[in-house]
Amino acid sequence: MIVAPFGRFTEGRVPDPGVARLFTRENRWQARLDVEAALALAEADAGLIPKESARAIALTARIEKLDIKRVMSATAEASHPLVPLIEEFARAVGSKHGGWVHWGATTQNITQTADVLVLRDAHRALLRRLGSVLRAAGRLADAAAELPMAGRTHSQHAVPVTFGFKAAVWIDQLVAHAERLERLDDRLFCVLMGGAAGTFASFGDAGRAVEAGVARRLGLHPMRVPSRSVNDGIVELVLVLAQLAGTIGKIGKDVYALMQPEFAEAFEPVPEGTVGSSTMPHKRNPQLALDMMTMSAELRALAAPALESMLHDQEANGAMTALLEDVSASAAVLAGDMLARLEVVVDGLEVDPERMRANIRLSEGMIGSESLMLALGEKVGRQRSHDVVFEVAQAAATSGRPFVELLRQDDVVGAAFDDRELAELLDPARYLGLSVEIARDLAGCAAQVADRLEALPERVAPATR
Repeated sequence: MIVAPFGRFTEGRVPDPGVARLFTRENRWQARLDVEAALALAEADAGLIPKESARAIALTARIEKLDIKRVMSATAEASHPLVPLIEEFARAVGSKHGGWVHWGATTQNITQTADVLVLRDAHRALLRRLGSVLRAAGRLADAAAELPMAGRTHSQHAVPVTFGFKAAVWIDQLVAHAERLERLDDRLFCVLMGGAAGTFASFGDAGRAVEAGVARRLGLHPMRVPSRSVNDGIVELVLVLAQLAGTIGKIGKDVYALMQPEFAEAFEPVPEGTVGSSTMPHKRNPQLALDMMTMSAELRALAAPALESMLHDQEANGAMTALLEDVSASAAVLAGDMLARLEVVVDGLEVDPERMRANIRLSEGMIGSESLMLALGEKVGRQRSHDVVFEVAQAAATSGRPFVELLRQDDVVGAAFDDRELAELLDPARYLGLSVEIARDLAGCAAQVADRLEALPERVAPATR
């Protein structure tokens, strides 16, 4: 086994993706308090509530200032997702100013806008992690740019490629998903502040001013129509994450197959202390690849309920809102977990170049049939050339006789090429197309995108604290 220097596996297990912690109850409640603070300050600017009360509300909007046990108990009794938190918040603000908490807003105004704040942090965490994955993938593509291996279509040998080219395919898809995630900004990061039905009735003529003030303080965009039934931006995030999951699942399948003893061409790293099997000590199971495939299936399955959540009846349906809230959180956490594993796999992938070369030789030259057919076609025409090479290949496959030997004995091939020319035409290393160039190009692309993504700030703090 040759462990190629394509990456390093740092000591320890899969790193914390930093996404699941964003969806804790405390963090989500803090986001709701941030929205309430922004609402109060915007309403004070618009003259709807006293400025002194708005300042008191903003100063009290800290989760540590609330009695969480009281909120949890009241939530269980009231069976409402927000009212107990608002009541406890108003109590903490005090009797003089607490009556202005949540003025004119409906529950979804607060919960959905808060969810968007959490999703924004998750979005940044995912992009930063994706940048790290691309950094590692770029190193892999560059290091393996010239390493020949069998290209496989329909699980059969096709034409030779390089392992760097295979990594370039991964990079191309991951970069596309990064760009899709980046383009979500205007549609995803929006404040929902239109009141009970989206008409701003509770805010009067100051509705748009209140919306703009909340959006500015939270770093979000206003909505053209702040309807509670408009959720396509969050749905789009889930769909893009489902596409990302498809690519990560495909990479997992590639690694899973390449680790099979019959292939034995590439292996995911093995963290110290990992056990492959409880009864078979020799096993080196593709645990991370299997994780990625499993999580990929789970996340892709969330696309359907995300789309289902768009079917609000009339102006709002709480079931659809709750459905998307759960689906979007699950999708973000799964995406983070997958990316964490993918980074470990790509950064620490162990590659066996000799096994790749040996596997190319399994067909005894038949992997070079296209190269031979095209060269012969220049002499006898494409269709006749195809027929000749096809017949020789089938004879080799059914008789067990070497492909090269039968080619030499064929009248058409023998008349067209001598032994040296035939050997050159069947040499996999001479028929790599633009594999090397593509691998190097995508390695550079991966580094550029990684620079951009890894430079993203971890979060945007609301301007209410």
